[in-house]
Amino acid sequence: MLRRLAAPLSVAAALLVGGALTLTPRPSAAFCGFYVAGADAHLYNNATSVVLMRSGKRTVLSMQNDYQGPPEDFALVIPVPVILKEADVKVLRRELFKRVETLAAPRLVEYWEQDPCMQEGTIGLGNTGLIGRGGGGGTGSGYGRGAAPVVVVEAEFAVGEYEIVILSATESNGLDSWLRTNGYRIPAGAEPLLRPYVTQGMKFFVAKVNPKKVKFDKQGRAELSPLRFHYDSDEFALPIRLGLINAPDPKAGGKQDLLVHVLAPHQRYEVANYLNVTIPTNLDVDDAVRERFGEFYVSLFDHTLGQNPGAVVTEYAWGATNCDPCPGPDAALTEKELAELGADVIDGQGASASAAAPTRMTPVVRQGKAQVKGPLSPDIIRRIVRAHINEIRRCYALGLVKDPKLAGEVELHFEIDAEGRVREATLGRSTVTDEGVGRCSVAALKRWKFPKPQGGAKVEVQYPLHLQGQVAASGSFGGFGGFGGSPSPYVLTRLHARYDA
Repeated sequence: MLRRLAAPLSVAAALLVGGALTLTPRPSAAFCGFYVAGADAHLYNNATSVVLMRSGKRTVLSMQNDYQGPPEDFALVIPVPVILKEADVKVLRRELFKRVETLAAPRLVEYWEQDPCMQEGTIGLGNTGLIGRGGGGGTGSGYGRGAAPVVVVEAEFAVGEYEIVILSATESNGLDSWLRTNGYRIPAGAEPLLRPYVTQGMKFFVAKVNPKKVKFDKQGRAELSPLRFHYDSDEFALPIRLGLINAPDPKAGGKQDLLVHVLAPHQRYEVANYLNVTIPTNLDVDDAVRERFGEFYVSLFDHTLGQNPGAVVTEYAWGATNCDPCPGPDAALTEKELAELGADVIDGQGASASAAAPTRMTPVVRQGKAQVKGPLSPDIIRRIVRAHINEIRRCYALGLVKDPKLAGEVELHFEIDAEGRVREATLGRSTVTDEGVGRCSVAALKRWKFPKPQGGAKVEVQYPLHLQGQVAASGSFGGFGGFGGSPSPYVLTRLHARYDA
């Protein structure tokens, strides 16, 4: 269920049967540098990619499945809260998902010391919210006739290569039986997954493929189009098992990856009620990693899950039409692409959704003169703070969304231990009226790493930061992105879950 938060940037998507996850993402910092390499969905053997767009009560769900079997064996069952009509469903270009995944995929960048770095590049995201998440799914083939009396066909139509029926049911056993009898070879044991949705009175979007309308690649594998549908509901939920359209490759160890990309005006989302982690960022790596970044990132992701079993990982959060640095020319999404992904049906706003955006403020953070006690140079501390300054801008940006006139000074007090870690961090003097900005800044500071002080002595620091908002002019670097695109209210967040199929 959607829940708006007043806390710092958080993102949610519900991912397990009867449950949901909660994430507190960490922003990517702006760099004086350039894109080197990325890690996209092709690194994972069994990846389902989903794009969710949400505004008001409207949800647009687009999904692309990595299905590799015969087209006649394909089947998909997704719980939906309402009866969908033919006009609510469409197929998308496969290239569209590649664009989203390229933009949101983890990336390696190379950057250098440049004083000052560009000050305007920032996340500048708005409110945050939560997505609920459930389960259900199916796959397979088989032929037959008949229907259980507890199942009603509410609608039936064809879109692209898909033959679609919308079902309602009063018993999960009857629904399971109807699907098998009517040519949908769903997995054994699917009935318990369907049961909670039947109990909730949800409908079922069921699709199979017309082999005569399928395109094949050079290896003879079916290339199924991504499916998109939209509906209105108070709840914002994603059925987790929609990825299980075919049995996972045994070589993958029975695991399956779900990549959830959430697009929403002025806010990010997080998963509710499950362990949440963010992928480690701002890591310094050896030069050799540039040639093996994909392999490196998979190991990093596996390690992160190993330390946090069952967690959902936030991998990206930034403005959808901007990037800093960009993974190639024209990497940011265009207004046309946002419309294809659902902006054309979001509250009637269409591709002009940005026209409804409030005045956007660019958060500018300037460093004051630090007071340092201990064997670390103020210049060294200043460089480390500058490398993380975008995290402070992110905190300030949240305050600007609530109060565009918010400004002032915060003073961070912290102690660096013998290993260069921030052992203690507190907010000292502050003239910023939004207490959340200070709390968010302190939380970010606690994650920073400094050089080890000489002799293992501790270092005490008082660090003033001056915060001042500037109106983001049209076409300039603005509050909802970094570089490489035009201003837009849409924020793109990527969540990565791995679960047992």
